[in-house]
Amino acid sequence: MSEGRLTLQDRRRIATGLAEGRSYAEIARRLDRPTSTISREVARNGGPGDYRPERAHQATARRARRSARPRPPEAEPRDRKVSEVEDGAVEMAIGMGLPKMVARVLIGLWLSEDGRLTAAELSRGLKVSPASISTAVGYLIGQGLIRRERDPRRRRDIYVVDDDAWYRSTVISLQRTLAAAESAKAAAQTLGLDTPMGARLARGGAFLERICVDGLASADRWRDLPG
Repeated sequence: MSEGRLTLQDRRRIATGLAEGRSYAEIARRLDRPTSTISREVARNGGPGDYRPERAHQATARRARRSARPRPPEAEPRDRKVSEVEDGAVEMAIGMGLPKMVARVLIGLWLSEDGRLTAAELSRGLKVSPASISTAVGYLIGQGLIRRERDPRRRRDIYVVDDDAWYRSTVISLQRTLAAAESAKAAAQTLGLDTPMGARLARGGAFLERICVDGLASADRWRDLPG
């Protein structure tokens, strides 16, 4: 496998491969690179749906300049470990489809001391505008990944991740997919089960319905699984 940094031409070939619907492994073979190099490159630069080679090349150059700066001697080992975990977790979340700012907010909450931060604390910690935080937390609440608490004394919202976050998010996702399955089955009845379209929708709806029913039962069964 080839070593060394990706060139702008390499990144353009990655973008072409993504546009053609090729897998990371296939793109990696064409570039004679490890598959992990391609997956990390795409994840840290917007994901497969928003990868832009010129932008990715400029961002990599900026990161290289920052990493070349001397680190403060007083930096604690734990701070470095948290930073490494945070970078990896954000890349993973982006690779799973979360927008970059949403991923940063979610991981910022997960890695906070008690999983509770205000919008102002998130804004300061991530060095982004309150408007960006507002959009991100709205998305995360809608997905069940965090919840909002009201502090009546200080008249502010506190955003919280807790032990039920994964359960809530899983259930919400499965319930939405189950609704899609029911719509597919209803459409199949309308079109007629004896038609190719109706039969196709009926099979797809039945498959999704069974997966969701099993998934919801499994989520309830393992909700209180100890860490």
